Amino acid sequence: MKLLLEVIGVNNSKTSLNQQIPIWLMRQAGRYLPEYREVRSKAGSFLNLCYNPDLASTVTLQPITRFGFDAAIIFSDILVLPQAMGLQLEFKEGEGPVLENILSLTELNKIAVKDVTDIWEFQKVYEALALTKANLPVDKTLIGFAGSPWTVATYILGGKNQDADYTRKIAYEQPELVNKIIDLVSEQTILHLGGQIEAGADIVQLFDSWSGLLTPVLFDEYVIKPTKKIIDSLKQKYPNTPIIAFPRGAGMQYQKFLTALNPDVIGLDYMVPLEQAKILQQQKPVQGNLDPLILLLTKDKIKIALDQILENLAGQNRFIFNLGHGILPSTPIENVEFLVDYVRNFKR
Repeated sequence: MKLLLEVIGVNNSKTSLNQQIPIWLMRQAGRYLPEYREVRSKAGSFLNLCYNPDLASTVTLQPITRFGFDAAIIFSDILVLPQAMGLQLEFKEGEGPVLENILSLTELNKIAVKDVTDIWEFQKVYEALALTKANLPVDKTLIGFAGSPWTVATYILGGKNQDADYTRKIAYEQPELVNKIIDLVSEQTILHLGGQIEAGADIVQLFDSWSGLLTPVLFDEYVIKPTKKIIDSLKQKYPNTPIIAFPRGAGMQYQKFLTALNPDVIGLDYMVPLEQAKILQQQKPVQGNLDPLILLLTKDKIKIALDQILENLAGQNRFIFNLGHGILPSTPIENVEFLVDYVRNFKR
């Protein structure tokens, strides 16, 4: 049985308190691994890597081979969705993603809404998922993912100059534009995550990396409403596929988010106090929330941080160990090895 699915409670299975704590890391396939850098150099560009099913599957499996994580998350990017919708996308070295942006209602014609089966970019992701599934050990979980509508919308609105103040200002000034973009992204996200489930994903995760930008009123409108629509739609068609929701930066709105959306797992960023995490854990399994910077420190300091989290959250079978954001490119491999070994051997 896959350990992550047991903790989430798929098929109403019950786990033993003596069982290992499941662990995987956001961005676990990436630049901190020399084997990833080797494959990345062969691909020629980040997007070439994302859209080459053989190479994308290879790098997805690399951290499973090296560290034995309990889950593989497909190597892709949240911005393949707006590119599939017709917007120009480029990843520039030292600069990051540069996405063609939309500044007005008249520019919405840049977005081509097509059936998911006709979108080449999506199909390459599904091919990589199917290939990974075929080569993944049977006790490991395969995770698909997408960006939540607000986070994807911030890139569509901001393009190259995406920043918190700019996108929030547009939300106040042009609510009709933002609402239309959110609606379009939501519909395509439902199709894209459904396609990933059909291709073999055991779990899907929604990343709302920029949910912390918003006031409570805008949070309700642009985070809770569209994300609930996605979760409800997926649950209607795929009731047995767990969904992890990660509203990074939600702060005091975590509880409202969890109550309104009812995901199978709630992802915690590193700013969530452990006392709050324990309250959330009484309602749903939680995932997180080590600060990625901790993995740049000495092993003694890593151990202190791990003990704080594990002693508070690992006492129940409702915890998936992860970071509170993606692993940093400068993370020493030996520190990741130490992390995995420590979590594996932690006594509840």
